[in-house]
Amino acid sequence: MAATMSQREGPSRCGVAEPEEDSYRAFQLRHEEHHLRYSRIVSLRVLVFDPFDFAFVLIFMADRISDGNFLRRALDLARQGIGLASPNPYVGAVIVDGNGMIVGTGAYTYNGVKHAEVRALEHAGDKARGGTLYINLEPHSHQGRTPACTDALIAAGIRRVVASMPDPNPKVSGSGFDKLRAAGVEVEVGGDEAEARHLNENFARYIRHGIPLVTLKAAITLDGKIAASPRSILSRTAGAAPGGWITGETARAQVQEQRHQSDAVMVGVGTIIADDPLLTDRSGGSRRRPLLRVILDSRLRLPMESRLVKSVRNDSSKSDVLIFCSSPDEDRKRELEARGIRIELVPPDQDGRPDLAAVMRRLGQLELTSVMIEGGATVNSAALASDVVDKVFLYYAPRIMASKESVPWLSSAGSGLNRDLMVAQTRWHQFGEDFAVEGYLRDPYQE
Repeated sequence: MAATMSQREGPSRCGVAEPEEDSYRAFQLRHEEHHLRYSRIVSLRVLVFDPFDFAFVLIFMADRISDGNFLRRALDLARQGIGLASPNPYVGAVIVDGNGMIVGTGAYTYNGVKHAEVRALEHAGDKARGGTLYINLEPHSHQGRTPACTDALIAAGIRRVVASMPDPNPKVSGSGFDKLRAAGVEVEVGGDEAEARHLNENFARYIRHGIPLVTLKAAITLDGKIAASPRSILSRTAGAAPGGWITGETARAQVQEQRHQSDAVMVGVGTIIADDPLLTDRSGGSRRRPLLRVILDSRLRLPMESRLVKSVRNDSSKSDVLIFCSSPDEDRKRELEARGIRIELVPPDQDGRPDLAAVMRRLGQLELTSVMIEGGATVNSAALASDVVDKVFLYYAPRIMASKESVPWLSSAGSGLNRDLMVAQTRWHQFGEDFAVEGYLRDPYQE
């Protein structure tokens, strides 16, 4: 947690009878003493019954349960910005009055301009005065596209702010909390922090380093294969790997949700030639800008008859397909650009393919906060070897593809991947008969 929960003052709303007037100060002092004692509590044990102890336990537990519920509501609101907020963070805000009633809510979208806090204040109106703001990210205190939200909160008379985490931007982190505290606003930080950090990891990587968070996704059999031998295939399904889908419908639907959460999806041209995918976001969710389909194609071998090329608008300024090449044929380049495809030249790596570190820097310049790699064995290995991958999301199907000619998910040929990689902070997911492992090669919140 970024900070411990700060001490709350005054009697609770939990229905505990108030003590007599002459003993109220003693009750208040005892309440404060116990509040500090239990501020880091994990489990509660009352060894000797004391009515003041028991009253405090009820007060403390009710307060913390309420805070947690309202923070989770703020996180739910923040998720409404998925697909609509990038390159800025996902933020949701809830304002609760002194009676514990929600009087205002707000969620941020890039095109909506106004921040979640301001939307919640507008929703609450005068009812915000004396209330508590619950928010998943530190309120911003600087002039950007909008004025500082901290000024609006102070002017509206917000008494208390409960936030999940500080702003990951090192230039401003903590300044919003400092400004609120200086104005007499109680600030508590740390509730549901793990979930809040997970939600805004794309923004954290981008705002701290100017490059997108890179997730390597693959669908794999239990013996590490991603496709059957092409020579063993009698019929093909467009968009599917040779031999058909590895995972089931439930897992594939979740991949669409992952695409919806991403600014770009990346594959090598070999995947286009082998599988003929569209690489579109078919989640059904709204997007502020289309999912950018990035192709690594050093010599511009992208087939003109591919479904991807046919799906491109005939306007390169609005194209959602971007090819990175290193040694293009100029005639081929002009032909692809005439189809509305954007092409950029980047330096080659030691194998003559587009340098992936340079590719990620360029995508950061385009204000993309997240990229999901869905490549084949060559791209997967090159991405891991070049150290551009931040996290992995590996789907496993209960299937064994034992043929020696089936395709492994990593290639040893020329990749330079010759070391062990440790995956940290792993999460396990179940999708019907399939399961997935999510984990990190690099903490997006660290330098």
